[in-house]
Amino acid sequence: MTQLESAKKNIVTPLMRAVASIERLDPSLLMRLMREGKVVIPLNINHKIKKPCAIGSSLSTKVNANIGTSTDESRISDEIEKLKVAINHGADALMDLSVGGDLDKLRRRVLKHSTVPVGTVPVYEVAVRAQERKGNFLKFSADDVLAVLEKQARQGVDFFTVHSGVTCNSLKVLEKNKRLMGIVSRGGAIIASWMKYHKEENPFYSHFDRILDIAYKYDVTLSLGDGLRPGSILDATDKAQIAELKILGSLAKRAWDRSVQVMIEGPGHVPMDQIEKNIALEKKYCFGAPFYVLGPLVTDVAPGYDHITSAIGGAMAASFGADFLCYVTPAEHLRHPSASDVAEGVIASRIAAHAGDLVKRRKVALEWDRNISIARKARDWKKQIRLAIDPKKAKQYRLSSKPKLSNVCTMCGKYCSIKLMEDCLRV
Repeated sequence: MTQLESAKKNIVTPLMRAVASIERLDPSLLMRLMREGKVVIPLNINHKIKKPCAIGSSLSTKVNANIGTSTDESRISDEIEKLKVAINHGADALMDLSVGGDLDKLRRRVLKHSTVPVGTVPVYEVAVRAQERKGNFLKFSADDVLAVLEKQARQGVDFFTVHSGVTCNSLKVLEKNKRLMGIVSRGGAIIASWMKYHKEENPFYSHFDRILDIAYKYDVTLSLGDGLRPGSILDATDKAQIAELKILGSLAKRAWDRSVQVMIEGPGHVPMDQIEKNIALEKKYCFGAPFYVLGPLVTDVAPGYDHITSAIGGAMAASFGADFLCYVTPAEHLRHPSASDVAEGVIASRIAAHAGDLVKRRKVALEWDRNISIARKARDWKKQIRLAIDPKKAKQYRLSSKPKLSNVCTMCGKYCSIKLMEDCLRV
């Protein structure tokens, strides 16, 4: 029985109770939100983890970190290091996006070492296997797709990104409404290329019921991917993006009917004045399903700083109701990320998520800010550092002060406003 199926039967499972406790939420409310499709708990029946998380309405905004090999960088040890860095810096979930090296070996190690839910994009492995076996990454069949999904589900993957909204119809909309950047989703581009090569409908769409069979069997959460997401702010919220979104909404309803958990993936590159509209459209067309956004990046001019452009967009998106932020690292658009890039990306995205939670009036978020403000007023440096979102960096900065450490910082020194007012009010 899946978690959604239990919720439909008014059964509060031990997993629901554990997650509700973390969220400081009544378990029966969490169960109702799951029953309505507004919350998911990604956890495969074959995967044991220490830190399960719920994603969706009335919950804290969660953060995902991507890791994985490329065709140019395929050292498994590097990706496991990134996994540990991401989790140590507070990522709530991980996605293994590997396309290079021994994919099965890496996935097994990721699932073994991860203490948080793990997601994949199965079409990547499908394409890689086709390239290895037939010398052409487009020479795969629907059965090949389903075989990879079954294998990864059996191994314990908690959530799949499936680009089922890239269909003959949505591609026609794209063709009629030209973009600057076209398709920038790697999975979306592979599927669109496959459809043109075979002159067939997307197997992730035409065989969606069989995908649901696999997801139900292992309680894998489906993350319905945005294969037509905009890759430039000039393409944001266009007709192709919305056409795909409407398809994803219809597929979400089919998944719920089969007691399969679903979340919806979203853009992408979006200017600030369109972010609220994007959240509202997803909640409307996808019936309140949890929204998982990449960034969004609010400008295209900051290579090397896209963890910042995405944090700006992520904070806004979270404040308007996005539920799950996929981090972006400083390496985005430039190169394969390093472990330090992963750390910066996670922290930037966590700041965005927390900023959004303050707007959502999440009690835990408000308490966190209140407590660090009290410590700051008291000039309690140890407590400030302990409460910092990145305690290690905060401590390094504090200890790097040239003069001897005192009860003020070297920015204001003897003119510290907090100390001056403390002395003033004491008179």
